Amino acid sequence: MTMLLKSHAPGARASFRTTRRLRRRCGCVLSLAGLLLAGVACADNAPTQSDFGGVGLWQTPTARMADEGEVAFTASDVHPYDRYNVSLQPLPWLEGIFRYTAISNRLYGPESLSGTQSYKDKSIDVKVRLWTESHWLPDLSVGARDIGGTGLFSGEYVVMNKRFGSFDASLGMGWGYVGGRGDITNPLSIISDKFKVRPSGSDGAGQFSSNHYFRGPVALFGGVSYQTPWDWLVLKAEYDGNNYKHEPQNNNQRQDSPINFGAVIRPNHNLDLSIALERGNTVMFGFTLHGNLAGASGPAKQADPPPAKPVATPSTKTPEQVDWAGVARDLRNNAGIEVSSITRRGNEVVVSGPQKHYFYSAEAVGRATRILDNQLGPGVDWFTVVSQQQGLSTTETSVDRQRYRELLDNDISLGQFRNSVEQNAPTARNEEVLYQAPLKRLDSSFALAYGQSLGGPDAFLLYQVSAVYNVDFYFTRNLWWSGVFAADLFDNYDKFTYTAPSELPRVRTDVREYVTSSRLTMPIFQMTGTQQLGSDLYGMAYAGMLESMFGGVGGEVLYRPFGERWAVGTDLNWVKQRGFDQDFSFRGYHVVTGHLTGYFDMGYKDLTLTVSAGRYLAGDWGVTIDVSREFRNGVRMGAYATKTNVSAQQFGEGSFDKGIYVSVPFDLLLPRSSTSRATFVWDPLIRDGGAPLSRRYTLYSLTNDRDLDNFNDNLDKITQ
Repeated sequence: MTMLLKSHAPGARASFRTTRRLRRRCGCVLSLAGLLLAGVACADNAPTQSDFGGVGLWQTPTARMADEGEVAFTASDVHPYDRYNVSLQPLPWLEGIFRYTAISNRLYGPESLSGTQSYKDKSIDVKVRLWTESHWLPDLSVGARDIGGTGLFSGEYVVMNKRFGSFDASLGMGWGYVGGRGDITNPLSIISDKFKVRPSGSDGAGQFSSNHYFRGPVALFGGVSYQTPWDWLVLKAEYDGNNYKHEPQNNNQRQDSPINFGAVIRPNHNLDLSIALERGNTVMFGFTLHGNLAGASGPAKQADPPPAKPVATPSTKTPEQVDWAGVARDLRNNAGIEVSSITRRGNEVVVSGPQKHYFYSAEAVGRATRILDNQLGPGVDWFTVVSQQQGLSTTETSVDRQRYRELLDNDISLGQFRNSVEQNAPTARNEEVLYQAPLKRLDSSFALAYGQSLGGPDAFLLYQVSAVYNVDFYFTRNLWWSGVFAADLFDNYDKFTYTAPSELPRVRTDVREYVTSSRLTMPIFQMTGTQQLGSDLYGMAYAGMLESMFGGVGGEVLYRPFGERWAVGTDLNWVKQRGFDQDFSFRGYHVVTGHLTGYFDMGYKDLTLTVSAGRYLAGDWGVTIDVSREFRNGVRMGAYATKTNVSAQQFGEGSFDKGIYVSVPFDLLLPRSSTSRATFVWDPLIRDGGAPLSRRYTLYSLTNDRDLDNFNDNLDKITQ
């Protein structure tokens, strides 16, 4: 299991296809647990989680769903299984779960490699609600466990729920592990005899074993959850559909009773403590950390400067009389705009520059409007902010000066003000230059980075803490050099001895050598240039050490029409494998890689579909599909899968590349505004097939302000 914790470029909300992999890999479970423990958002009356994660009773699922945006980390111990689950609710009708199961009475592998570490199984679950409860009809959901893992605990189910006051009753039918009792003939056998028998074993770790789904005998399961008069106590009882006589690895367990019962204690809104008696003879202990990331607003921004207050005496200055250098400083310090120029178009003043501080563009525009309003006298009716990233102009936002004053004075509502804001594509016009800012050539920062790998054969947890220096030197606004230098402070990589076998060029499975060969590394040493090729067409070229494992040259072109909910781009790269020390040395392997990528807003629940087709680092050809949901506050949940012309056998364990990610703006975590993000990515395994180049910049990310949702969905922040 792997996770990427990374800060993206300002406002980055794009596809994570090319940025999710390499910079730092660590365990998503532990990092998300810490995030929820910090109390990012409360989740009042969230449904309880099962031992397997996901809304349920103990061993059995229910048809219920959590609220959109809910994230839960669950850990449970019921001998011989310890389960660590992360549940995501990206849509009201869709629940996703990924899990590690530690089988405590089975060894991971040879003692020479893994010592006494217990066996670890990883899996992905999905549950879909078919319809919601009404007066007569129950909630009805269908789901599958372990659909993309080893299949040790794979099973499918259909379940319904009906509420009766404080009682919530469920009844379902399970196949595979969910219905391990298998005492009922499969009702689907009336369609075909092939449904009578469930094939033994799995098609291979990580494959979707479609010839297993809903096959074999079934069992009924169900139970009831009771919300007691005390908010902090929930009681649950269930009839288990499994009799534990067909456990994985011949690890059968004695079951004295199919009735499991216990209690959930809720000391606060984000923590559930569970205790139950299962199988009639085994005590289960567990806890759940949960929160609703979509509803999070973050802490009060006490470290931000207050917005500018109206001056006591309105200004009478003309644009020619204003100290624009001073205004530029105020715009940088208070509105987060690193001003590149200030111009005039008749009765309109235009400020151009990148946003460095505020994640919500409406807040930055509002702060800039206040500053300009205080400086200028009559004759200027509109203020416009042109958003720029790395020398590319993406969107211009114009505010009616008088209507904004009326909004601040509560003379008009936000709805009435909405029509007084315009957003357009930047176009070349005749403008009077009032101020041209000198180029800020050097931009640098220090940071501590933490990386970890969870669930490997060497040790369950491998970690590294590094000091990282980031530096950018600008020759022009469109041409700059980037460097990233890292120093390993401490780690436990002395335990990192395993290199996974591979039948493909080792473009990723040499990760151990890259992270253990040197304590001083240079992941990035890159020249980058951008160019606006047309009103909707952007270009970028780059050369150098492009990521920790590959260096070379490449370029990208993106067509992103303004006001449309789609874009298309292509990139082409010649790259060569770097030396393990991550210095200026190279190894022998080189490859031409590139993709044609389409980005599509689905027009439903802010879902974005990204489809990328082309050649990957191992020389294989294929397609990556990425589907994600972004909430109003910028939190994004998504999943991706890559299938190439490499066979499952050649790919190795996992069969094909896939993963789940959650991206959270730092703005929701810190007492000061920030444009950066923390992205948690769960890749079950690092393999060589389907591996894209991990590029530092992508044009889709750099032009994200062309997606107007961030501004429109958070227009209320224009007065903050």
